[in-house]
Amino acid sequence: MTLAIEKGLLMELSSTLCRVQEAYQQDRAAKAVLENVRTVAGKAAKAWGLEALAAERREARRERTRVIAEMAALQKHRFPEEEDRLFSENPDRGFGNT
Repeated sequence: MTLAIEKGLLMELSSTLCRVQEAYQQDRAAKAVLENVRTVAGKAAKAWGLEALAAERREARRERTRVIAEMAALQKHRFPEEEDRLFSENPDRGFGNT
């Protein structure tokens, strides 16, 4: 396991997978005849729920980072009309139509 972490091969669980597993374990706990099966399934459901929360935070953070990167890329990008105005003798050209 350590080798996998060092090489970046650690797979992160998605929030969807975690929520499915949580629901499965909750259902299993509800339908179990044996007390120990109910206990273990209940604890497993709780653990999957906690992992789902962590995955949701991780996914939201990635989405925010992606949006910020896209916005930064757009701000750096100059459109042809803007470049024309920068090199024009009349820098206000193009603003009169708006």
